[in-house]
Amino acid sequence: MTDTAASAMDGMYRHQRYIYDLTRRYYLLGRDQLIEEINPPVAGSVLEIGCGTARNLLRAANLYPAVQFYGLDVSEEMLKTARAAIERSPARDAISVAQADATTFSPAELFGVRKFDRIFISYALSMIPPWEAVIDRAVSQLAPRGELHIVDFGTMQSMHALPRKAMRAWLTRFSVTPRHDLEAVTRETAKRHGRSAVFNQGRYDYSALARIGAKHA
Repeated sequence: MTDTAASAMDGMYRHQRYIYDLTRRYYLLGRDQLIEEINPPVAGSVLEIGCGTARNLLRAANLYPAVQFYGLDVSEEMLKTARAAIERSPARDAISVAQADATTFSPAELFGVRKFDRIFISYALSMIPPWEAVIDRAVSQLAPRGELHIVDFGTMQSMHALPRKAMRAWLTRFSVTPRHDLEAVTRETAKRHGRSAVFNQGRYDYSALARIGAKHA
């Protein structure tokens, strides 16, 4: 983890973290669909990369009570909010979070976990410059039958030109860059690791959902 990246994220979220979930609920589409689709095995392990306020982890822990959840984020400021929310939750014993670099994290060092049954990334790749390395690292930390699930902004190509331009300009204000080649990188990474890949975009290509599946037999 570079000090520059951590400091930048801390600076961005030092105050935003208090209203982050309230302001993001209307345009971070597909998060709950992803959580419903991860379907981890009983007593399995699930990691969220870029866990932020722990909103997704808490929702997933309520949906899958027999699973252990983990989260990592580069921003210690966001993790302050995450830890407070987890401590207030009945699922607090099922969730652990830590500060780490998404491109180099070690499950064993952070959590004492060898590999994960599921890893998911929700609207984080569009804010991480070396996002291709994040996908590759995530896949390398999956159990053989594990899966990586991703939701993020899509290409928006089916939107009318004016709202598409306005949306992209607005996202730029928050250092968000939709990854237009997410599908290609997902499929290439899956192939390199001997896994399958599924990709689709939502209405108007606003959001994108990707999944890298289990290792080929």
